[in-house]
Amino acid sequence: MQIKINNKKIICEKGDTVLNVAQKNGIDIPNLCYHPDFCVKANCRVCVVEVKGKKGLQTSCSTLVEEGMEVFTNSEIVEKTRNMNLELIFAEHVEKCATCTYRFECKLLEYANRYKILLTSFRDRKRKRETEKQANAIELDKTQCIDCRNCIDACAMQGINCLEVKNKGKDQEISFKKSKTCILCGQCTVHCPVDSMAEQMHIDKVEKNIKDKSKIVVVQSAPSIRVSIGESFGLKYGEIATGKLVAALRKLGFNYVFDVNFGADVTTMVEAKELLERVKDIKNSTLPMFTSCCPAWVNYVEHYRPDLIPNLTTSRSPQIHNGGIIKTYWAEKMKISPKDIIVVSIMPCTAKKYEGIRRELKVHGASPVDYVLTTRELAYMIKKNDIDFKNLKDEEVDDPIGQHSGAAAIYGASGGVMESALRTAQYFADKKNDASLSGKRLEYKAVRGMEGIKKAVVDVAGIKVRAVVVNGIGNINKVLDNLEDYDYIEVMSCPGGCIGGGGQPIPTTNEIRKKRMAALYDIDKSKKIRKAHNNKEVNEILKWLDKKGLSHTILHTHYKFKKNYDF
Repeated sequence: MQIKINNKKIICEKGDTVLNVAQKNGIDIPNLCYHPDFCVKANCRVCVVEVKGKKGLQTSCSTLVEEGMEVFTNSEIVEKTRNMNLELIFAEHVEKCATCTYRFECKLLEYANRYKILLTSFRDRKRKRETEKQANAIELDKTQCIDCRNCIDACAMQGINCLEVKNKGKDQEISFKKSKTCILCGQCTVHCPVDSMAEQMHIDKVEKNIKDKSKIVVVQSAPSIRVSIGESFGLKYGEIATGKLVAALRKLGFNYVFDVNFGADVTTMVEAKELLERVKDIKNSTLPMFTSCCPAWVNYVEHYRPDLIPNLTTSRSPQIHNGGIIKTYWAEKMKISPKDIIVVSIMPCTAKKYEGIRRELKVHGASPVDYVLTTRELAYMIKKNDIDFKNLKDEEVDDPIGQHSGAAAIYGASGGVMESALRTAQYFADKKNDASLSGKRLEYKAVRGMEGIKKAVVDVAGIKVRAVVVNGIGNINKVLDNLEDYDYIEVMSCPGGCIGGGGQPIPTTNEIRKKRMAALYDIDKSKKIRKAHNNKEVNEILKWLDKKGLSHTILHTHYKFKKNYDF
């Protein structure tokens, strides 16, 4: 099929939209509400185009291509209408640019500059609306909402449906339902085009501690950050930027830079042992065993399915394992009082903000992690401080809480936690015949990829472990209805796992998730050590914790039914 866009002949496929065809061919059509994860709504009407022979303007996101179609994206009527629509959107959106994480890559500001839009043509009609906060994780600033409804679609995609439209006409507004509990996954935030639905920013608190010379501020970054942070600075989607990330964190003033991948190896060791214990003693164990690395999934269990709490592994998550080790083992080694140590995590996730301050996770009365910043918050800090990320020279993380196996790197991908645990469970079950790097016990490709449900039956030293991975919590009911069919279940609330987390750079689409995921598996392949139990530093620290009688305190936790978030 052939069409013309701005008199340029383009070959395209039947069923595609004008907007998609234009994007594929390098023709920019401004848009705000469109996202490939959702059905087209055509709410913002910024993507209007003129189609020869058709009455009125068409929204390019919803208009299908036709043979011989002639499209104009910058005609006089298009420019006039688009500009008016943008001015009306600015009347819905109170500008808070100075403190907005979108400040450096805001589409609205870009369009205002490009099309010479007057931001004050109309009075801000939502200036008196309130902000609704969920725990310490996400917030809905109703003064900035442009009514695109992407957040509602995102919450529906997750199967939570805790958002609704209240009132009608000019008084309509998005709100959280009182009858539903938000699980803090943040998919609403990563799909919001204008920062109305966003993470609760904790940058000011982190910067205050960095400036406080009496504090030792330690930062640690999650597995997926190294393959997503570069996108905010012009690097390719999925490009590995570990060294530049470390360098940027040091330039921001953090005293020590550690890697959550180290904590992922710890988590693997703890979880693999527990899995093996449960499947060996079926009569006295609770099966299937669920992973608990995803805090949004844990929130879901505590609020919606408390009957499944016994099924959750007692293992803490990687960031919490690391935080606990930093404030005990590392503090003693460095002769620093834990009270003087501030641990900051860089996470792809908004729910991790709440996990960091959970009462159940405190060690000696203090939280293992003091503050959590999302990938977007970190990118904002780097840009605000005029750090040329793209041209930074690579630097290495600090020892010893920085060395990790390839198994740790894949924690950021859906299926990665399970694959890592299975590699080590094999070792615990049959240490004499631990597989070589190229052995069949190393890679479990059946649990990889972007499918919603991924199944595998794994032989662990003669024990058949029926495993399933839930990719995106919107798929959870397909598994919960048949729990008796499984022994081990990984659940990641966000599509693709942490690489598609609610705190990741915008845009995050399925194609981008795939590239980030592929990069994590490339890191795994490149590592000399690809199994957690081969990490010598991890083994040494686990022995130290055992000797100090801290193993249970630092490595394990418990959960309980909750009506509300407590912290």
